Amino acid sequence: MAGELTVVAGAGGFIGGHLVAALRQQGARVRAVDIKPLDEWHQVHDGVENRVADLKGVEQCQRACEGATDVFQLAADMGGMGFIENHKALCMLSVLTNTHMLLAARDQGARRFFYSSSACVYNLDRQRSPEVVPLKEADAYPAMAEDGYGWEKLFSERMCRHFREDFGLETRVARYHNVYGPHGTWDGGREKAPAAICRKVIRAKQTGDHTIEIWGDGHQTRSFMYIDDCVRGTLAIARSDILDPINLGSSELVTINQLVDIAEEIAGVKLERRYDLGAPKGVNGRNSDNTMIRAALGWEPSIKLRDGMERTYRWIEDEYLRTHGD
Repeated sequence: MAGELTVVAGAGGFIGGHLVAALRQQGARVRAVDIKPLDEWHQVHDGVENRVADLKGVEQCQRACEGATDVFQLAADMGGMGFIENHKALCMLSVLTNTHMLLAARDQGARRFFYSSSACVYNLDRQRSPEVVPLKEADAYPAMAEDGYGWEKLFSERMCRHFREDFGLETRVARYHNVYGPHGTWDGGREKAPAAICRKVIRAKQTGDHTIEIWGDGHQTRSFMYIDDCVRGTLAIARSDILDPINLGSSELVTINQLVDIAEEIAGVKLERRYDLGAPKGVNGRNSDNTMIRAALGWEPSIKLRDGMERTYRWIEDEYLRTHGD
């Protein structure tokens, strides 16, 4: 409603920046908060109250949530598989941000609190084969989450539930499955597979070194959701009456080798593939079962992987050429 304040924590990140843009387009009054200096934010939007703050601290969270009606908690120390496998303690420290943001939302009288969880909460025993059965929401239990990052997410999901039950804070939780698109991290170690593959293909094409390193054997399977679908689903879940954590992802399953095929086809090159079997590769198979979100909200991803990858590739290509020259 007009005049009500929406807080987006983690607004300097990939998903947060796109979420702020969507909220502004809908006429919302937005306070955007992130730990990074403003010149390092993925996107900075006009007409928004932009704040730099470390939300691991309880006082910073209280100030961030002051006057807020709705709070979107996306702030986290995370990245792609290479980052989360090698920085488990850092990932788990995000529980401080989640705890303090929940406390602040409660104390400041917020109406609703949205928390961005992850498919990394799912039981690893259900993800050992590339021919994975799509993961239903119930498959998070019995609990055997991704070490570090996944356990932090699963714990924070439960904390959201109990803040709703004990304090009446209306919490909503989405389990994101591999979000990609423009304005995301594409270099430096925190990027995820679609961006990393696009960068590697672009670099090979630009340098003339027509080889590409692939982590694992390339047979591991994933689904990838384009950022516009993610934002649309996030807002729908946040405004819904869905109390339990719910999948938000594509069910269009591909292997990593097939993802490379797509990037090569967009680039118009064919590369020699070299497989690093010792590199972090995550689970062998992961896919989203969207039965619940289809039934509850009628939500389905609208953007096919090939189309989303082309948009992502072109944006990363522009960024690569801008930073590396002609």
